Amino acid sequence: MSIAPALARQIGDIARAAGEAILAIYRSDFAVHTKDDASPLTAADLAAQHVIMSALATLDPVLPVLSEEAKALAWSERQHWSRYWLVDPLDGTREFVKRNGEFTVNIALIDQRQPVLGVVLAPVTGELYVAERDRGAWLQTQPDGDWRRLRARPLAQPPVLAGSRSHGSLQDSMLQGLLGDDYQLVPLGSSLKFCLIARGAADVYLRLGPTSEWDTAAAQCVLQEAGGAVLDLQGEAFSYNRGESLLNPEFIAVGDTSIDWAARLRAAGQG
Repeated sequence: MSIAPALARQIGDIARAAGEAILAIYRSDFAVHTKDDASPLTAADLAAQHVIMSALATLDPVLPVLSEEAKALAWSERQHWSRYWLVDPLDGTREFVKRNGEFTVNIALIDQRQPVLGVVLAPVTGELYVAERDRGAWLQTQPDGDWRRLRARPLAQPPVLAGSRSHGSLQDSMLQGLLGDDYQLVPLGSSLKFCLIARGAADVYLRLGPTSEWDTAAAQCVLQEAGGAVLDLQGEAFSYNRGESLLNPEFIAVGDTSIDWAARLRAAGQG
């Protein structure tokens, strides 16, 4: 029986523990607070943060952790990191508040600015995606269940777009240049869009607008190890811990890397 790599499974167990803490609050009458950037915050974010931080502190070696719900560390300190954990304890808090189940726990290990391990848990469904560099991407649909190796698919006709539940005219125009007039939209929240591509159920995810590094790193590793890629709009590979800002450039996530996406991006007027 195929099985995911040991460290990925260990971090997956941490994500499942965080997921249990999230679900305990998800099933209750929770309050919603607003952070300084106007994004929502719940007790579930903080409970998952505590579980993950406590567990990562027991690993050997103990590495620095950069997390959405922890105080952002200054670039003067972060610029010296070569290896660290990058965590979003609850990605998709808006989806959590809507109670639609489309939120995740994201844990990534960054080495030399690249995600070398990624774990994405969907607490409501129990689906756990894990990946390690050069060792593949895997899906476990329930605790203690079997592991299934993931592989992205060749671009379907018509292509399936994993995207937000609403997208503007600029994205519509760019998608027409990338995919043509005929494509199907599958709306989905949080980092699950990457995972849908990794499991061969979608082809492209285009993100115009801001995201943070902890939103993408874990799922990027899953997608890359399934054979896909995450590219900026110049067709260049994504990297992390780039500077003072923790915001990502706009990007496209794809399953079929045999296509010259850089050329398509240029043709769509974004190169």
